Amino acid sequence: MALAAFAGLRLGEAAALKVGDFDLDDRRLVVHRQVQRERGGGVEIRAPKYGSERTIYLADGLVTIVRGHIARLRGRGADRWLFHGENGNPPHQNTVGYWWRKTRTAAGCPTTKLHDLRHFYASGLIAAGCDVVTVQRSLGHSSATVTLNTYAHLWPTAEDRTRAAAAAMLGEVHAPTDEQLTNDGAA
Repeated sequence: MALAAFAGLRLGEAAALKVGDFDLDDRRLVVHRQVQRERGGGVEIRAPKYGSERTIYLADGLVTIVRGHIARLRGRGADRWLFHGENGNPPHQNTVGYWWRKTRTAAGCPTTKLHDLRHFYASGLIAAGCDVVTVQRSLGHSSATVTLNTYAHLWPTAEDRTRAAAAAMLGEVHAPTDEQLTNDGAA
């Protein structure tokens, strides 16, 4: 769940991660593949949708979470699945969905969808001042247009930036007191 909330992964991308996809010393994750449901209930491993292979830069806290998870995995080697499903495969989407429903119910968030965590990540990047191309690449969107169609309302408007700039300028000058304004008529 942390990989959706703090790295913006899609469910299928998170399910298809291997230990070797991480470079935890450099705080990076490379998304190479995703799990897709096959007819008959199996899993198929394929490239991420829309050619969205990408490198994601990880926060220190997420690196700590992933290191802890990897330390608890059975076996050794970079080729191990980060999450285990049946028959040595990564988990099926239905399995991850079940895990998510249990988690969200325990957390008291019965209507939150797993994909909402991906939106949380995108919203956080935008709130921190990341530009549209950075957000697009982080999410693996096929174009900046896709990103803007989904998240344009979250970027500050020209009016917001104008107000913020004026407020910053005002904060840098010595503002007159109310008494000075009243006596001098300086407003």
